[in-house]
Amino acid sequence: MATSNKKNVLDLSFSLITAVASLSIIFIIVGIFWILVRESAPAIHKFGFIDFLISTEWNPVKELFGAAANISGTFMTTALALLFAVPTAIGIAIFVTEVAPNFLKGPVGIAIELLAAIPSIIYGMWGLFTLAPIMSRHIEPFLQKTLGKLPVLEVLFRGTPLGIDILTASVILAIMIIPFTASIARDSFNLTPAVVKESAYALGATQWEVVKNIVLPYSKLGVFGGIVLSLGRALGETMAVAFVLGNNHKIATSFLDAAATITVTLANEFTEADSDIYLSSLYYLALVLFVMSFIALAIAKLMLIRAERKYSR
Repeated sequence: MATSNKKNVLDLSFSLITAVASLSIIFIIVGIFWILVRESAPAIHKFGFIDFLISTEWNPVKELFGAAANISGTFMTTALALLFAVPTAIGIAIFVTEVAPNFLKGPVGIAIELLAAIPSIIYGMWGLFTLAPIMSRHIEPFLQKTLGKLPVLEVLFRGTPLGIDILTASVILAIMIIPFTASIARDSFNLTPAVVKESAYALGATQWEVVKNIVLPYSKLGVFGGIVLSLGRALGETMAVAFVLGNNHKIATSFLDAAATITVTLANEFTEADSDIYLSSLYYLALVLFVMSFIALAIAKLMLIRAERKYSR
């Protein structure tokens, strides 16, 4: 009886500890949201919700602020980074799991994980002093002479190639998020039952057909989860982007334009906020980013749930 009571107490204590740990996440999120709403209340009252989101004005002298340019820069850099990173990361994962000889799998896997461990400030410094000159002297002029001559794409490559622009920031951001998608995709590919792949090879399938028709469909949920993780990382990155983006509060029409993101604006201007409405507007920007991240991750989670249900059937 005593032993049974002791087990019940341990089970109850364990349940309480795990429940508190789980609920603390909700309290922390609600607390962050409440602080952002409270601190941004003056800006919300002055500029409103819709006007703040669609206004491109950012003038601390006149105390006029709007988030449109920052939101645009955030979306452009994140979308471009994902466009560069996702195919590369999936290709790396396929190479490591299906193509590479055994003596290469370990070093490549370690190199991927080391990329994720490099501090963002190092990426930013490398981007400013190494990548930006390469982009301005070689890559961006080449893109202007090739893709920039096409009728539709010509608009995206206008401007002077300085290397401090959306394209360079997106490349650095892509390098930073590749390890997240690649690592999760690699682990998902490794979960594909070997007997299924061997059966496909026995039926005469090529390596490409096995990857396309078996490995990718079987592990698509895990790959999508890695992409979502990379999306959250890209939305919140600050220092690496701040070095090479230019902090220009205008909606960019070209990949070679300097721009501003929400995180870069917060990092660059928070210590310079010399008025209450200026500081409140920065909190308002942070609130917009918080809501954007929450909505993006919620949509991705709903898509994962739907795909999982469909796949389970």
